[in-house]
Amino acid sequence: MGNILEYIKMAFKNIKANKGRSFLTMLGIIIGISSVIMVMAVGDGTANAMNSEVEDLGTGQISVYCSDDAANAEEWITPEDITAIKENITGVEGATPNDGASGTTVTGKGEFSLTFSAGTEDLQKALNFTLKRGSYFTAVDVEEGNRVCVISDSDAKRLFGSDDVVGMDIDVEIGGISGSYRIVGVTQQKENTSFISYTYEGMPVSLDVPYTSFDYYGWQSDSFYSITVFANDQAKGEDVVRDIIHMLETRHQCAGEEYFQVQSFQDMLSEMNNMLAIVTTFISCVAAISLIVGGIGVMNIMLVSVTERTREIGIRKSLGAKTSSILLQFLAEAAILTILGGIIGIILGLLGAMGACSLMSASMGSVIHPGVKASTILGATLFSCGIGVFFGIYPARKAAKLSPIEALRRN
Repeated sequence: MGNILEYIKMAFKNIKANKGRSFLTMLGIIIGISSVIMVMAVGDGTANAMNSEVEDLGTGQISVYCSDDAANAEEWITPEDITAIKENITGVEGATPNDGASGTTVTGKGEFSLTFSAGTEDLQKALNFTLKRGSYFTAVDVEEGNRVCVISDSDAKRLFGSDDVVGMDIDVEIGGISGSYRIVGVTQQKENTSFISYTYEGMPVSLDVPYTSFDYYGWQSDSFYSITVFANDQAKGEDVVRDIIHMLETRHQCAGEEYFQVQSFQDMLSEMNNMLAIVTTFISCVAAISLIVGGIGVMNIMLVSVTERTREIGIRKSLGAKTSSILLQFLAEAAILTILGGIIGIILGLLGAMGACSLMSASMGSVIHPGVKASTILGATLFSCGIGVFFGIYPARKAAKLSPIEALRRN
C-alpha cells in the first residue's frame, strides 16, 4: 500500500512539473467525457420533460382506426359504436370521433384560415388546455347539432383583439357554404407544455366544435375513420383494448378480418422514447470517439516520458527496483492523467448540460432539467480509468523492460 501511495505522489509530481503537456494530454479525455455526459443528461432531461407532459395530458388515450381492408369494405366506425363503447366497456370514461374540416373567416383584424376539430363533448379530454372563460360544449350541443365552438385565448386575440369573446359569433365559410358559430368557451394552454402543443406565426385558427354541427354544411356525420377512447387511470389498458376490438367486430360482424386497429397513447410515447434513446446513444458513441483519441494521446505522451526518464529508470533498476515497480509507476501516472481528465470532463459536462437545458427551456417555454444519472457518472469515471490503464500498459511495459545498463548508457 505504501509503495502505491509513493507511485501516486511521484505521478502527481511529474504531472505538476509538466503542466502544459499534461493538460494537452488530458484534453481529449476531457472533451470526450464532457460530451458524453452532456448529451446523455440533455437527452434524459428531454425525455423526462416529455413524459411528464404526457402524464399530465393523460396516458389513457386509445386511438382506434379502420384498416385498409375496412376502408375497402366500407366498414366505418359509427356514432352508435361510440355510444356502445362508452356505455358498455368497463374502464372507459369517454370517446370521441376524430373529425375535422377547414374553412375561412373574416373579422376586423383581417382574413384567417380555420381548422375545425370536431367531436363529442369528450373531445376536451384530449386537449392540453384549461378553460379560461365560459364552458366547453355539451352533450346536448352534440345531440342537437348546435353550431357552437371553443377557441383558445391566443386565437381569440388574433381574431378580435381580446379573449373576452364568449357569446360572440364567428362567421365562417366551409366548402363554399357560409354560416356562423357561437363562442361558448375560451381555453388557455397549460404551463410547461411545449412538447405537446406549439404555435407558429400564420398558423390557422383552431376551433373545437360538435361533430354534428357539420350537418349544416352538408357533411355526413354518421361514419368515421378513427376515434379516440379515454380509459380511466384504474383501467387495464390491454383489457380495454381487447374489449373495444371485440365489441366493434361483433357489431360489424367482421371477427377475424382485422378491420379495426388500435394504438394506445402509451405505445406512441414508448416509440418516441425509443427513438430519442437511439439518437442520444448514437451521438454519445460519436462523442466517445474522442476518448479513444485522448487515450492515444496519453500513450504518446507516456512514451515520450519513458524516453525522457530513461536514465532515471536505469538508476532505479540498478538500485534494486523491481520490474513490477517500474510498471506500476508509469501505469499510475497514465491512470491519474485520465482520472483527472475524467473528473474535469464530468464537471464541464454537467455545467454544459445545465446551460443547454436552460437555453432549451427559455426558447421552448418548457422547464427541462438535466437528467443526470449516477450510472452515467460512474460509467464515465470507470471508462476514463480504463482508457488510462489500457493505453498506459504499452509505455509502462516498455519502461519496465529496459535493461539497467542500456538505460544508463542513454543521455
